[in-house]
Amino acid sequence: MAELIRKIEENDIPKLHELMKLVFNDGDWKDIQRLGGMTNHSYEITRNDGQEYLVRIPGEGTEELINRLDERKSTELACKLGIDSPLLYFGDDGRKVMKFIHDPQQMSEEVMIRRDNLLQAAEIFYKLHTCGIDTGVRFEVFEMADLYEKIIREGGVAFYDDYENVKKTVMEIKAEVDSGGEAKRVPCHNDSLVGNWVLDGEGRLYLVDWEYSGMNEPMWDLSCLSIEIGYSQENDEELLTAYFGRKASLEEKKRFVAAKLYVDYLWTLWGLTRVPFDGDFMQEYADGRYIRLKKNIDAYKKL
Repeated sequence: MAELIRKIEENDIPKLHELMKLVFNDGDWKDIQRLGGMTNHSYEITRNDGQEYLVRIPGEGTEELINRLDERKSTELACKLGIDSPLLYFGDDGRKVMKFIHDPQQMSEEVMIRRDNLLQAAEIFYKLHTCGIDTGVRFEVFEMADLYEKIIREGGVAFYDDYENVKKTVMEIKAEVDSGGEAKRVPCHNDSLVGNWVLDGEGRLYLVDWEYSGMNEPMWDLSCLSIEIGYSQENDEELLTAYFGRKASLEEKKRFVAAKLYVDYLWTLWGLTRVPFDGDFMQEYADGRYIRLKKNIDAYKKL
């Protein structure tokens, strides 16, 4: 893995110089650090004047999955709302330069479970969901799932033996939930895993990386946060209460748990699309989500 990272960095250096020169008319820097991330190549670059920037180069194969012009719209909205750091450049090819969030803290599930950060996350989602802006960016979960299935087949990756039965159950639950009326579509982040939250040195929380953002039902974001961080039932109740400003109704709880199913269903398939590029790591990622998906089907049936 270390050898692979070094190779990526060596290949990226000329691209980074070119991008920095495009944005600042000066391609030099005094320090560069590779950042984490599952598919993209992201760097913290400190220029000679001491200013720090986040610079991203899209990862291999992402052009099949991500519309970069749509991502730019959502990123610009997030910056306007003040829930992400200022954006300096966003190219049609997905290259991006942003102000680096000062003194970022080490993030983990334990950090995001802390009550102060849980409440900040609920506030960020509420601000995003109630901004009243339609970005025009569609996030159609089941259309995306169909696309991912096609990519998986073309990539020669195996589906799970019981996949068709699990898919059928997910669709039956969706029909049941939607029988009370489909949820209103609002701007959503759609991928609120721990690596997409940044806590600065003063304790302020930011939500970053808007690759999969788009108009979706609001419970997706809250459910995604819950399963990614590993919230307990008590954490879930606190999150919903903070978001709604009151106790959630039974219907809202059902939509919340159903959205957990949709999240793991879609990202299981996404993980399988990445197996030809990232091998066993992504297979294990997909497997873990698929196991949790089936557990949450049982949880939904108990409501």
